[in-house]
Amino acid sequence: MTENLRQLALEIIVEVLEHEEYSNRMLQGTLEKYQYLEKQKRSFLSRLTLGTIERKMELDAYINLYSKTPVRKMKPVIRNILRLSVYQMIYMDGIPISAVCNEAVKLATLRGFRQLKGFVNGVLRNTARGIESEGAPALLEQAVVGKSKAEAASIRYSVPQWMVEDWMEAYGEAKTEEMLADFLAEKDTVIRTNTAKITPEQLKARLESEGVTVKEIPELSYAFAISGYDYLKALPSFTEGLFYVQDVTSMLVSHRLEIQQGQQVLDVCAAPGGKSLHAATFVGESGHVEARDVSADKVALIEENIRRSEATNVTAKVWDATVLDEACVGKMDRVIADLPCSGLGVLSGKPEIKYRMSREDEESLAALQQQMLDVVCQYVKVGGRMAFSTCTIDRLENENNTALFLQHHPEFALLSEEQLLPQAGLTDGFYIAILERKGM
Repeated sequence: MTENLRQLALEIIVEVLEHEEYSNRMLQGTLEKYQYLEKQKRSFLSRLTLGTIERKMELDAYINLYSKTPVRKMKPVIRNILRLSVYQMIYMDGIPISAVCNEAVKLATLRGFRQLKGFVNGVLRNTARGIESEGAPALLEQAVVGKSKAEAASIRYSVPQWMVEDWMEAYGEAKTEEMLADFLAEKDTVIRTNTAKITPEQLKARLESEGVTVKEIPELSYAFAISGYDYLKALPSFTEGLFYVQDVTSMLVSHRLEIQQGQQVLDVCAAPGGKSLHAATFVGESGHVEARDVSADKVALIEENIRRSEATNVTAKVWDATVLDEACVGKMDRVIADLPCSGLGVLSGKPEIKYRMSREDEESLAALQQQMLDVVCQYVKVGGRMAFSTCTIDRLENENNTALFLQHHPEFALLSEEQLLPQAGLTDGFYIAILERKGM
């Protein structure tokens, strides 16, 4: 039983860490394929997979203490067997260390590395003895002896050093450490009530009748944090479109825009459609929301969510946000520009992106955002407003780009600007700037 789950976890981890697949897509596909698995087994698979990916750098530090071959020089399958095994030893109570080691050896054999099963067993047995005799925290401190504060934090929290350095400069050492810990905290699923179909009170009662644990979010009367369910798509309330999965910070975009009934709203990078559907609840039947994205696949995803929500005042369209649509110039009351970004505010949900991003990548994204803002701002009518938002916490993509935009576009005024930092167990990191087009 657990051997098969470990094998499934290994397959996902290798694809994500070695071949740049995405963990949410890989894990969701696996859970859908094996949806007959019991809740406990699904939970084991999810936790082992995401936990190993999330703490990769920390796990490597433990392994390197006991392996003569550095992790980076190991065969990909072997280093990932070691990673998921050490993760179990430290973070998954109730699993005997002997079982972890035995299952790791079996995995190595199953994957064609019989000649390395002695190496796998030796590294794990030595690591296990170290953990048992000294404790994992003490071993981790050994691994960071002599390191700078940024390098030590990088290892402890499994975040590349350059990111830690940037955040320490922007937010200070204490706030950065707090934020890094928050990224690793377990997070509930946050949902928004589809108020066109059900009231928040009715949804809460419905979810509880389906065995879901529901917590209210005081700031937003229609939002809840849910947990304790087995599989989201197995909930009748989800398939009936009674709610939409959306982070609290993402919901704030429509609030900050102060979208009104009857308005025309354009969402220029809309997939999967959460902000568009939220905006639709404010404009009512007399208004309209057009949700756009760059590819047919992304627009198909938006359309799927429109159908599930049964929203009649939202349409979707394929359009590249870098290309001006002359027919829309000066026509929109509100424009939502939630633009492509590094995603460094949502590491709790997509842990692998932190390993793939570089400063050069971030600079390219910031330049793309500037290009898009220069185009999509033209759709805002005089007196209308635009939300520029990202799911990152880096100033290069956020405050710096807003300042550049205002320099280039004096016809806009900044009404509000906020950098929201991650909060343990609840919200992601997110940036929102609200800009209003003035009469010239």
